[in-house]
Amino acid sequence: MDNYRFKYFFKKRIQILFVFLIILLLIPLLKIFYLQIIQFDRFTALSKNNSIKIIPIPPKRGVILDRNNIILADNKLVHSLEIDRASFSALPEIQLRLKNKLNIDIDTDIANKKISYLYENTVPISFNLSDKEIASFVAHQYLFPKLSIKQRFIRDYPQGKSSAHLIGFINRINDKDINSLEKENLTNRYLGSTHIGKSGTEKFYENLIHGSPGFKEIEVDAKQNVIRTLQEKKSIPGKAINLTIDYRLQKIAEKAFGEKKGALVAINPKNSEVLAYVSQPTFNPALFTNGISHEAWSNLNDKDSRAMLDRVVAGLYPPGSTLKPFVALAALKNNIRKPPFSIFDIGYFKMPRSSKVFRDWKRGGHGTVDMIKAIAVSCDTFFYGLGLELGIPKLNKVLDDFNFGKKTDIDIDGEKSGLIANKAWKKKKLNESWYAGETAITAIGQGFTLVTPLQLANATAKLANPSLSIKPHLLLSIDGIKQDKQEVKEKKQSYSDENLKWVKTGMVNVTKEGGTAAFLGRKSNYQMASKTGTAQLFGLKIDEEYNEDILPDKLKDHALFITYAPAINPEIVIAVIVENGGHGGSVAGPIAKKVLDAYLVNKKL
Repeated sequence: MDNYRFKYFFKKRIQILFVFLIILLLIPLLKIFYLQIIQFDRFTALSKNNSIKIIPIPPKRGVILDRNNIILADNKLVHSLEIDRASFSALPEIQLRLKNKLNIDIDTDIANKKISYLYENTVPISFNLSDKEIASFVAHQYLFPKLSIKQRFIRDYPQGKSSAHLIGFINRINDKDINSLEKENLTNRYLGSTHIGKSGTEKFYENLIHGSPGFKEIEVDAKQNVIRTLQEKKSIPGKAINLTIDYRLQKIAEKAFGEKKGALVAINPKNSEVLAYVSQPTFNPALFTNGISHEAWSNLNDKDSRAMLDRVVAGLYPPGSTLKPFVALAALKNNIRKPPFSIFDIGYFKMPRSSKVFRDWKRGGHGTVDMIKAIAVSCDTFFYGLGLELGIPKLNKVLDDFNFGKKTDIDIDGEKSGLIANKAWKKKKLNESWYAGETAITAIGQGFTLVTPLQLANATAKLANPSLSIKPHLLLSIDGIKQDKQEVKEKKQSYSDENLKWVKTGMVNVTKEGGTAAFLGRKSNYQMASKTGTAQLFGLKIDEEYNEDILPDKLKDHALFITYAPAINPEIVIAVIVENGGHGGSVAGPIAKKVLDAYLVNKKL
């Protein structure tokens, strides 16, 4: 009996368990039936509204540093207000509501259809929102369903106005940039990016600094809500670059300039590294990052200040007497007026077979003058005659050897070639003949001759170190890896040690007693080789006096100064131009001297 009951209950339990398993299997089958059959139309419609989107991830720009790792250009994280790409047509209305309700201004220049595809789903319309603006928008976001707040990195310039022309600036990508990127097949590199380098190092090394974008592949529903992330590839940040600049020297030179206009270039004559690059007046590159106002742009382009002009490479000036060492070398190379040859300077030079007279800067003259003294005291009379004896072709040949009249090909945009004129140039340009008097004034750095401050510094470096075969450059290293120096591909010119010695001795004597900048050498514990220069902006008659006190600033002479030090085995070369500064020795010279002292003496400052 017990065995029978046991079998009965065991069979019942098996039947119950079987029924339970059947029910468990029916539940998912019924669910599948419900979803696939009954709800088929609904879920088919929903699935069709889901989509896969590729969201670009913009790269961080590489930082720019000086040779000692002082940051010149960096990035900072900000919050930007962004609009859905499909909502551009509503932008004017949205702009008005943002202003009226939240007091938030936006920039419509960037939000145009031409460039919107770079940003894929949203376009920034206002960068760097304040905490107050963020809080206000979040509280009223329901009023602006097509807008959102995102985090982006924007360029930061911690040094402010300092070194602005050298560093350059970035600005928002515009139609012109898009066209250039399309021609170069680079648009994919800028997906998600909003800015591009526009000037200076930011522009020249854009390909290194910009980096490469990443992407995020996501699935979104019909309301553009993110369902899931399918895959993600991180962006590659731009490379960090170190410039050859010594920022400490930059600050010293800028402070020495004060409110004066002009430029200073310092070069290492052993390797052509640019140590200081100063153009005054300057500007704050941060003004451009989020779009500069018309008023600010007008102020920077004022015809008197011309703050946007990079005077180092694009400022064109008569070289004045700073050209005389090179004219002297041209004469010596052609065996003209070699010491002990001398003249007696009575204060003016009379053109042969003519009544035309050119005055010396010193009334009464300098007395007996040879080549060395002519450089030291900057005797115009000596060089007028020398120029006529030498002639324009031979003079220009040597100036060409020192790269006057052509670009140095430094690694920055906007460089001008300057001008070394001759008969053919004048005939073509002005349809006029060349006069002997123009040869005479060319020999003192006047007339048609135009140079940039960089050309002056580069030529002086070649004079200080005749074996120098490296072009001026600003790039020192990329991601900490030092870059090879770029040789100048040109025919090497030979100048005898004797001829170079005479010119250099004259330049050393400039800062000795009797020289045009003697006061600079009196308290110096190193020896300088220098040349002062004063570039006249208008001519004087034979009986007319130059009276600086009654002249408007724009008509005052430019002050110039070139120097290298120490005179033996030089370590630094400097060229300074002070616009309308007056006398080179007294105005431009002290600026150069402060930089020399900082580099050679006060190295720990």
